[in-house]
Amino acid sequence: MFYYIITVFVIALDQLTKWLIVKNFELGESVEIIEDFLYITSHRNPGAAWGILEGQMWFFYIITVIVIIGIVYYMQKAAKGNHLLGVSLALMLGGAIGNFIDRVLHQEVVDFINTYIFSYDFPIFNVADAALCIGVGMLMLQMILEEIAAKKEKKDGKSGTHRS
Repeated sequence: MFYYIITVFVIALDQLTKWLIVKNFELGESVEIIEDFLYITSHRNPGAAWGILEGQMWFFYIITVIVIIGIVYYMQKAAKGNHLLGVSLALMLGGAIGNFIDRVLHQEVVDFINTYIFSYDFPIFNVADAALCIGVGMLMLQMILEEIAAKKEKKDGKSGTHRS
């Protein structure tokens, strides 16, 4: 249940921030937060990351539904007792649903977080995108930790020092 609370929080924060941008900014309007680093910029994305697959809404609908079903299934089966995995899946689920809502309602995604990293103008993103990226990063960390634990267990088992 805790993981679904995280998911709902991500969706609510994502939709609230997008609503605030749509209501208070003209499309293309930008406000500097930290000079040469962070701006709030009203932007719309009719595609996926970096605008790829623009206009392919049915593709996004189908893929997102499959991803949501897969994440929920995996949360139910594998996340019990594994908080890192559960939180990572909850963030990914919230992010996927947040952007899915935009695509269904508006046929585009509202983006507004505009960053410059070492003078590189990073693609504009939103809370759902950030949750997805953080969730994927946490999932990768979980996978690395599992691999380390498996190697340690295998090594301990071979040397006869394995304890039950």
